[in-house]
Amino acid sequence: MKRESFFTEETREIKWSELVPERAREEIPEAIRRAKEAVERICEVKQSCYENTFGALDECDAALMRGWQRMMHLSSVEDSPLLREVVAELMPQVVEFQVQLPLNHRLYGVLREAAQQPWVSELSEERRRYVQEVLAIFVENGAELDAAHKARLSAVATELAQKSREFGERVLDSTNAWEYVTEDAEEVRGLPESALMLARQDALEHGHGSEEKPAWRFNLQFTSSRPVLTYAHSEELRKRIWEGLQTRGAAEHDTQKLIHEILALREEKAKLLGFANYADYATARRMAGSGKRALDFIDDLHDRVKAVYLKEQEEIRRYAEEKTGAAIKVLEPWNIGYWAERRRQEKYDFDAEQLRPYFPMQHVLRGMFSIYEELYGIRIKQKPTYYRQRGEEPREGKVEVWHPDVLYFEIEDEETGEQLAAFYADWYPRATKRAGAWMECLSCGCPPQEGNPRRPHVALMCGNLARPTGDRPSLLNHDEVLTIFHEFGHLLHQSLSEVGVRGLAGCNVAWDFVELPSQINENWAWEGEVLDRITKHWQSGEALPEELRRKMLAARNDGSATAFMRQLSFGKLDLELHVHTERYLGRDIEETDAEVLRDYRVPGAHHGRSMLRAFTHIFDGGYEAGYYSYKWAEMLEADAFTRFKKEGIFNKKTGKDFRRCILARGNSASPSDLFRAFMGREPDPQAMLIRAGIV
Repeated sequence: MKRESFFTEETREIKWSELVPERAREEIPEAIRRAKEAVERICEVKQSCYENTFGALDECDAALMRGWQRMMHLSSVEDSPLLREVVAELMPQVVEFQVQLPLNHRLYGVLREAAQQPWVSELSEERRRYVQEVLAIFVENGAELDAAHKARLSAVATELAQKSREFGERVLDSTNAWEYVTEDAEEVRGLPESALMLARQDALEHGHGSEEKPAWRFNLQFTSSRPVLTYAHSEELRKRIWEGLQTRGAAEHDTQKLIHEILALREEKAKLLGFANYADYATARRMAGSGKRALDFIDDLHDRVKAVYLKEQEEIRRYAEEKTGAAIKVLEPWNIGYWAERRRQEKYDFDAEQLRPYFPMQHVLRGMFSIYEELYGIRIKQKPTYYRQRGEEPREGKVEVWHPDVLYFEIEDEETGEQLAAFYADWYPRATKRAGAWMECLSCGCPPQEGNPRRPHVALMCGNLARPTGDRPSLLNHDEVLTIFHEFGHLLHQSLSEVGVRGLAGCNVAWDFVELPSQINENWAWEGEVLDRITKHWQSGEALPEELRRKMLAARNDGSATAFMRQLSFGKLDLELHVHTERYLGRDIEETDAEVLRDYRVPGAHHGRSMLRAFTHIFDGGYEAGYYSYKWAEMLEADAFTRFKKEGIFNKKTGKDFRRCILARGNSASPSDLFRAFMGREPDPQAMLIRAGIV
């Protein structure tokens, strides 16, 4: 039997149990060696053509990146001390290869000369774009630096990767280090039944309480902490959970020194490459074009939203004052979500938890799949899976997964019957899994070309959503439904890519464009016809009652300005730190947080420790100087969805146009050109503000 490898060529059904850290110690260095040999062959080219220069470059590290991606994925979902040790050991080697690639003067010389040859003009549009993109990437990553500066750039990149990894580990460890267990039923009063069952099951799994004498365990995972802050009547419990959240990235897991080190290294990297600051470097080839333009975008939206945000917050404060009979000058942070939810329930006679029984996960998935099958002309089929212990024999007819919770699916084109992609889905939280939700490409596919058959994409979606409890399936709230639609949008962007150049395929697009396919998907989850498809009471099978649906839609924009301002504040912090880095280096991060966000908060409000301490998006998630892209992409998708609203949300022609113009194209043309191809004009930010009820 062929042994599974971290970089096995185009493996669709991966034998995860065989991808052990010890094997990575052998295979990742071997993949690096092979990639270096491939680069050397390009350096020796005398008579160039696309295939032996840019085409060879596109494939030179495919096996290495495939293997490294699998290893990093396992570290995200099945963290262990040994895996951490091996990642720390191998990361400098992988980073060094990646950094040295554009610094290789022989390679750059061959590519630059090849780009000037007559054959370039005869290439396809996407290959010509790849030639342009490669040269730009090489220049932006130091190809034209002298030897001394190249050496320093390489060292900076390696150190950045290690420190970012350490940041993520500290946040994960501090998250897992905290718990609160109670046996007081009065203390947990007000919590939804789903949250109580989850907390009770969690307590039993950690040795607390019994069936006869229940206990409830709470942790800092979103699915545990959020219900407490929103629904628990006990202010003491809400405060306790909020204070627990303040321990992330603090005390023995403190991240403040790492934050300053990471920012300083990024600033040094940007200046080595000739940029004024890291934000200018990061946005140079994005739609924003500069850190200043991105910051101006955030500040402009802030000015449009601020008055509505302060009005919302004042209404919540007055409501709490009225209900408690006490004078409240400023709401404490652990009370804001609770009183906002109480006010919403009373104003709209609507409790969002009433929706949960109507959103069993499996039904939501099936309904969601049917929407995009119809729109994009595809079929999605679930395959049986199994979790294989080390030493067990493979099972015929089933797909191996890395955890018993994981699902597996295949996507086929409806017209041709070709398999376009396969993907895994891992939705439930566990101690070995990082927080949040994400999509990743495990293996980039390729359409049929030059006589070769199609290679399907292989991808995954992960989240931390409500677990099944007892005999109850996973029951979602609507925010969790939106999360699934969002990540599936990313997955379709990768899976439906028809770009033949790996470096331009799927999600390899400008960072402020990458969220368009994901965020536009969330719109469908609010439409009545879609709610008919994705809702079914988990016991009775009844559809979502019309009255409950009406209340849900009426309450949709309640608190929208607050949510809007929250996202803007994250983008503001990120950009300020990466545009004006020297202004904040070495300063206490709580002081920095308060200064930067003074105009983004209610005056006089207490905010605790800075969220920067656990801001993995920008310190270990690739979103540095890029968090603004959520709002930038929201501007694009809100506008693009107006075409679906006008022509029909299930209109096949509109759907196929979106697949053809956006999803299939990857980075084979500029984002602006792709948007214009679908909409016939430039984006209009007004649609986003209208949808949120702000305008």
